[in-house]
Amino acid sequence: MDSVIRNRLLMAGIGAIAGFSLYALFEVLDQALLPDRAALWLTCFAAVFFTALLAMTGPFPVLRAGVRALALALLVATLLFWAGFRYDSLSSFANGTLAFLVVLVLATLPLPFIIAADGPGWRDYPTLFSQSWTILVRMSAAWVFVGVVWLVVFLSDALLSMVGVTLIGDAIENSGVIFVISGAVLGLGLAVVAELSDMVSPSLVLRLLRLLLPVVVVVMAVFLLAVPLRGMTEVFQSLSAGFILLAMAAAGITLVSTAVDQTDADAAHHPVIAGAARAVCLMLPLLAALGAWSVWQRVAQYGWTPERLFAATVAMFALAYGILYAVAVLRGPVWRAQVRRGNTLMAILLMAVAVMWLTPVLNAERISSHDQLARFKSGAVKAEALDMVAIDSWGRAGAQVRAELEVLAATPGQEALAARLALTDTVTPADPAVAVAALAAQMPLQPPTATATRDFLLAGLDGYTVNDWAMACGRNLPDGKPGCLMVVADLWPREPGEEAIVLLNQGGWAMMQGLIFRDGKTETRQVWAGAGGTLDTQAALALLSAWQSEAPPLAPVPLNQLGVEGGLILLP
Repeated sequence: MDSVIRNRLLMAGIGAIAGFSLYALFEVLDQALLPDRAALWLTCFAAVFFTALLAMTGPFPVLRAGVRALALALLVATLLFWAGFRYDSLSSFANGTLAFLVVLVLATLPLPFIIAADGPGWRDYPTLFSQSWTILVRMSAAWVFVGVVWLVVFLSDALLSMVGVTLIGDAIENSGVIFVISGAVLGLGLAVVAELSDMVSPSLVLRLLRLLLPVVVVVMAVFLLAVPLRGMTEVFQSLSAGFILLAMAAAGITLVSTAVDQTDADAAHHPVIAGAARAVCLMLPLLAALGAWSVWQRVAQYGWTPERLFAATVAMFALAYGILYAVAVLRGPVWRAQVRRGNTLMAILLMAVAVMWLTPVLNAERISSHDQLARFKSGAVKAEALDMVAIDSWGRAGAQVRAELEVLAATPGQEALAARLALTDTVTPADPAVAVAALAAQMPLQPPTATATRDFLLAGLDGYTVNDWAMACGRNLPDGKPGCLMVVADLWPREPGEEAIVLLNQGGWAMMQGLIFRDGKTETRQVWAGAGGTLDTQAALALLSAWQSEAPPLAPVPLNQLGVEGGLILLP
């Protein structure tokens, strides 16, 4: 057996073991065969270990890659295990995704540094740059191969099923088989891609990405020129404005890095591309500053939450990148070298902050809980507007703040606080009928007499939805009104009975859900604004508040359709 075939079998075997290990650990989690925290540690360890092993096998022999992957997996799994103690249970901890995003950073960003450390040195930028993009391209190509293989498998099963052969379909009904096959195919794909490193290299991707720089320059320039004309308030009234700005800043940072490349010899020297890269560098601080300002507006208005703290951290990194890039360009001909040094420094800082996020140094739940408590004590937020649903979801830190608020609520003059705490019971009733009745009691109704329609629509919801809507009701609006509302009306005149639209405050964004009763069960439908699309968060929350005070009028929709029964409708 030659070395090529042996290496392919080895990588396929590693991938198959990885798939089986993750499948087995998910089964352990599902059946609670191990203590929650032990299962969390093992799952994180396996995911990080096999990801690093598959990514570094190629630059390293498999044994050396395994040793380094083992060290990284031990560190990351232990940090996540430590962070898990912020919550009393794994299920509560797993409801948040921020810690797992941080784990993703720590599982991938150190890999180029580990590879470079075994060669020219861990700060060697050409190695860091080339290995980062090589790992990304190899992994992407291998996952595309996995997708193609599964497409062939499903088509083969469909074809054979036509003649009564169900062998493939019977095999892939087992989740374990799917995990093992996916892992083996991924490992095989990585092995083949590594063999063709001269053909499957990041150079093509980098050169294609550079072509986007002139477009990005024009878009950024138009936006920055339009902001003063439109006004800051109008531009940033949407919650997503800050995220869009920061995402665009991240795209600009990535594209500038592709133009700078690993050395001056490899960098883009075409006047248009090079000029566009310098222009992006100069505009990045302004874009990042606007993104940071947008995030800060939300923080100033509503206080810290883990999500806002995460967004603020991203904004600070975007601003730091922007300042470094702009200063580099202003320094003249050496700007590319300055950008490369800045990229290395920022990558190290990003890993350091990611580590701190999983330690008590940067405990987002504690910071957020204590900030909400301080805002209440200072009078910045009234008792009726306290987001106790969010505080209760922040683990032990949130429970500590609730306990302090309960002590405070027992003192004279804190009747509003006591009522607010009593309204947000964190224990979900085990009896579905009791849970539905509790939701009906919490949820305002328009018109108030439509209780029969409300009750049979709510009775058809699943337990998760009932609990989620009850939590939304507990998120009071700034004016103290409940964060939910059901409006009942005959919205489909040609269908028997009435329908309903539910508006929900989901904490930072609004949700609108249609409910109908058809074939003996409750079904959900999407809700669209009359002008087309969906309402932004501020407009939806305004309706949620206004319609609780006065029922909205029912008006016909000015639309025609082509044909009669089953005709065609052009939606606005």
